[in-house]
Amino acid sequence: MGVRSQREFPSSGKEAPLNRKELVDAIQKHTAVARGDVDRVLGSLIQHTQVAVKKGDRVSLVGFGTFERQDRKARTARNPRSGEPVKVKATKVPRFRAGQGFKDVVSGKATAPKLTAAKAPAKATSSARASSSRATATKATASKSSRARATSSKSRGGRKK
Repeated sequence: MGVRSQREFPSSGKEAPLNRKELVDAIQKHTAVARGDVDRVLGSLIQHTQVAVKKGDRVSLVGFGTFERQDRKARTARNPRSGEPVKVKATKVPRFRAGQGFKDVVSGKATAPKLTAAKAPAKATSSARASSSRATATKATASKSSRARATSSKSRGGRKK
């Protein structure tokens, strides 16, 4: 069950990539957690991963992959247009290595986990009933007050002053 108008996630690289909003929506449907909470958790995961990798720490998610920092030395490269040598400064770049479980799913050696929508918790049903009974009570109160206004305007001669 995918996010893209009831299609599965893209199997070929030709379709549009899954963006953050679509990922948050898919996780929300799968877990029945509020969309805002899913977005905050995903944002926190990204921020903590970036900070750890920047410090030089390795972030390893078993079955998914490892994020780490790779240091590149200064070197001399060539300008492809003119062929002249160009000095390239030393830099630090992020690196991701896919875990074995992730590799197996992508290559087809293992089956992808089935994504099903989470069942609604029982308390959501009772809160829906409570909100509908509150709405009924509000409607009843509103109709009583409108009848009272109509009665009072009749007693004043039908005209508002």
